[in-house]
Amino acid sequence: MKKYNIRNLEDLQAAKLELKVAYTLKQNLLKNDTKVYLKQFTLGALIKKYATPSNLFKADEKLNLSGTAMSLLLPMFMNKTIFRSAGFLTKAAVGLVSGKVGKSLDAEHLSAIFNSVKGWFGKKKEKKDRKFVDYGIPPDSETY
Repeated sequence: MKKYNIRNLEDLQAAKLELKVAYTLKQNLLKNDTKVYLKQFTLGALIKKYATPSNLFKADEKLNLSGTAMSLLLPMFMNKTIFRSAGFLTKAAVGLVSGKVGKSLDAEHLSAIFNSVKGWFGKKKEKKDRKFVDYGIPPDSETY
C-alpha cells in the first residue's frame, strides 16, 4: 500500500490525477496484451503455425499424403457440386483431370491457395460516411 503525502486540496487533486493516469495506462496495456494473446488462437494463426508445408502431410519426398487425398477427394467434390447434372462422359473427364491436378497438389500449393483465398476475405475497407450534399434546392420545391 502506497502512502500519500497529502497536505492540501491541490495535493489531493494531483494524487487523484496521478492515480487516474496510472489506471488508464494499465487498462490500455491490459487490453493490448489481451488482444495479442487472443490473436494467437485465431483460425488463421493456428493454421499458419501448424499447417506449414514442412510438417503437413509429407513424411518424406515419396509419400505425399495431401496429393493422394486431393486426388481422391477433388473428383468427388467436383462431380457432386459443380458437375452435378452433367453426363457420364463429362463426369469421367472431370474425374480424370481433377485427379491428376489433385495428385500434383502438395502441402506447399495448398497453403499458398489458402493464403490467397484468405487475402480475398481479409480486412474489409471501411465505408466512408456519405454526408448530405446541399445543392440549394429547398425540400418543398417542385423539383425535389
